[in-house]
Amino acid sequence: MAGTVPPKGLDSQGHLTREGSLERVQSPFRPVVAAARDRLPDVFGTRLHSAYLYGSIPRGTARVGRSDLDLLVALREEPGDTDRAAARALGEAFDEEFPEIDGVGTLLYSRTRLLSELETHDLGWFVACLCTPLLGEDLAEYLPRYRPDGLLARETNGDLALLLPRWRERIAAADDTDEARRPLVRFMSRHLVRTGFTLVMPRWGGWTSDLTEMAEIFGAYHPTRAEQMKTAAVAGYEPTGDPALLRSYVDDLGPWLAGEYARVHGIKAPRPD
Repeated sequence: MAGTVPPKGLDSQGHLTREGSLERVQSPFRPVVAAARDRLPDVFGTRLHSAYLYGSIPRGTARVGRSDLDLLVALREEPGDTDRAAARALGEAFDEEFPEIDGVGTLLYSRTRLLSELETHDLGWFVACLCTPLLGEDLAEYLPRYRPDGLLARETNGDLALLLPRWRERIAAADDTDEARRPLVRFMSRHLVRTGFTLVMPRWGGWTSDLTEMAEIFGAYHPTRAEQMKTAAVAGYEPTGDPALLRSYVDDLGPWLAGEYARVHGIKAPRPD
């Protein structure tokens, strides 16, 4: 029966609350976070506007040796190849230096892009609700309050149909090994679970970033797809290199979800890139 999990992630006025904080960072990850705070200004210099944590580390749910460090960096200008190379080098250095983490992912955007009208209900929402300030001025001060409505659903994940051809290309290009396929399984599993959750988010009326909860909530509204989404949630946390699972994502679950999403919420507004 739908609605068995009570909505959460809202304030008393029904707005989405910011999910993470520096206070929730577990002790094994505090040196990593401190190093990021210290080194990011050296890497980007005066181009750095602000930096944020997101993901399991600021939520306090990270697993030692299993979770990655997720960063969003806002620059005063549009990022270029030099910026992206610097971010990759920093991530590689952190991955080698800190065994507590399993990789570093850094998103780079300009302040202008993050605060643009086009991105208000996608990247803007991401900064305001899913990112924890680490350095600089918090851009959330310039962004609206958000509700778990159809507009947010459309602008966050209403582009799955456009992504599926690229996913098929990535799968085809990957080496025929479990090691090569495992990152694809992890990424695509998480993306599908989050998309499935935001499909039903306005009906459920809340927010969670826990993949298991997301799959459970989705399954309450779409029981015939519940097991597929539960499997994807498990693979998002513990990925294998199963080629059959990847094929099911791009041949079955993904196309169905993309079609249902377009029917219910519409298509995400086109982006320049």
